[in-house]
Amino acid sequence: MLFERPSDDSLYDALIARDPGYDGLAYVGVTSTGIFCRFTCAARKPKRENVRFFDTAAQCLHAGFRPCRRCRPMMGTGAPEPLVATLLDALDREPERRWLEADVVAMGLDASTVRRAFRRRFGMSFLEMARLRRIGKAAAHLAEGDSVVDAQLDAGFSSGSGFRAAVTRLLGETPARLRGKAMLKADWIETPIGPMIAIADHHALHILEFLERKALATEVRKLQAATGSAIAFGRSAPIGQVEAELSAYFAGRSADFATRLAPLGTSFEQQVWGGLRRITVGTTATYSGLAADIGNPAAVRAVGRANGANPIAVVIPCHRVVGAAGDLTGYGGGLWRKRWLLEHERRMAVGRGAAPVS
Repeated sequence: MLFERPSDDSLYDALIARDPGYDGLAYVGVTSTGIFCRFTCAARKPKRENVRFFDTAAQCLHAGFRPCRRCRPMMGTGAPEPLVATLLDALDREPERRWLEADVVAMGLDASTVRRAFRRRFGMSFLEMARLRRIGKAAAHLAEGDSVVDAQLDAGFSSGSGFRAAVTRLLGETPARLRGKAMLKADWIETPIGPMIAIADHHALHILEFLERKALATEVRKLQAATGSAIAFGRSAPIGQVEAELSAYFAGRSADFATRLAPLGTSFEQQVWGGLRRITVGTTATYSGLAADIGNPAAVRAVGRANGANPIAVVIPCHRVVGAAGDLTGYGGGLWRKRWLLEHERRMAVGRGAAPVS
């Protein structure tokens, strides 16, 4: 099969239908409320533009969503172990509490048994889950301009040093450095083959990646170090522009991208990325062919590394580079996406004649 997961449009149709076949296999996060639910939740269904889809409840928590009290998605499929249900109920009642192992023991539960039960069901411990919920709320407050002390207290941290360490691990910055700091903006862009994250300043797009890309965290850290900026969720003009252009691209109407780009890379990498943008829609190039195109035919391996380091997917079309034998080779967003993009562009080229990506 071409797809390894349904498109987000298909998932949204399943959500509207309250399809029980997805129960425990996919979850929906509602950006307008900050809540995530099962597909079978009886609550009023959100608008398409207000949803994000996840494979696990843990992913929802990592993204800052809190569980719905109506459909209780943390319970998963089937009846959870009694101790798991007990602790989830307690966490729902006090999501901002600073839970300790001693609190678990005080409830008459064995700490090691609790750890194993939560890791079996959620892939994380109860204490890790509780911490994620507290830190996610604190990060939201900081991005809104709250004082460090207010955010610390709202997150349930009595220790200022503990709070600073937790937020630093999450965002890569200390709270004091986040407050009032120049911010890059980041936002989600939904596509038929999964959500992307775009990061930009007011002038240009720096990163556009599918969320599964393993190098994304490294790219973000490099960008922050190079620009001296923090990152907050929100919109800037380049993000809005590239979203509109991606919408036209995925609809098959246009493969033209005019958004100003500012990918972080060496002069050689910039050369390679420029060469990628000269590969026409509906065609592919080899690594050796791309090396020759930039005037450095001996640098085939270096071209391959630069291709893999591209931080702006689709717009800088690294997916159009294949092996010498025509094999797909690697792709940071997953080979199934590379196959999808190449087939999509082949159909576009057949439908309107191949045109260069601007």
